[in-house]
Amino acid sequence: MALPVLIIGRSGSGKTYSLKNFKPDEIGVISVEKGRLPFKSDIKTVRVPSFIGEEGMTTYAQINAAKYAWIAQVISKSKARSIAIDDSQYLLVNELFDRASEKGYDKFTEIAANFRNLIHGINEMNDDDKIVYFLHHSEADGEREKVKTIGKMLDEKLTVEGCFDIVIYCQDHKFYTQANNQSTAKSPEDMFELEMPNDLKAVDKAIREYYGMK
Repeated sequence: MALPVLIIGRSGSGKTYSLKNFKPDEIGVISVEKGRLPFKSDIKTVRVPSFIGEEGMTTYAQINAAKYAWIAQVISKSKARSIAIDDSQYLLVNELFDRASEKGYDKFTEIAANFRNLIHGINEMNDDDKIVYFLHHSEADGEREKVKTIGKMLDEKLTVEGCFDIVIYCQDHKFYTQANNQSTAKSPEDMFELEMPNDLKAVDKAIREYYGMK
């Protein structure tokens, strides 16, 4: 099975910049909102299509379901062993705005289920050497930082961090790999230093060595 990894932090904290040390053939980047990387690189970035106006796409529910299906297919078919989804919180936010005029609570259930199913689908992919990084904004939860969501269903019923074995908190261009009462970060014993530079290539190398991945 593939391995999803969550990287959380405020905008500008250095999440996307952490991709800099990858070679172009080592990682693929799926961009949800932005189209460019914050550094010069030959790393290939693909934007999630809008699907608006395409045949059969008559509702925003259908459009967003198509976006998730497209992302899953790109991850599955990618030759790169590492994939980054940047910024993954916009999968939630953009669908919420798309469906703002819809009445009732069903839309929130569908938005949460779409995101949860993407994570679970990665866990179930038949590729033991593929790692998928969710680069995701964080928000304050009392005195600590947690993954940013759009409501109670993901926060209270699911707990997004619980779907990941590894959650890394990024602040001021540094990675923190354990909570230490400042975030919801977590990682297996002795996989990382508690504090390290925001270098996702180094994180990737440590994960692969720890689990014996290619």
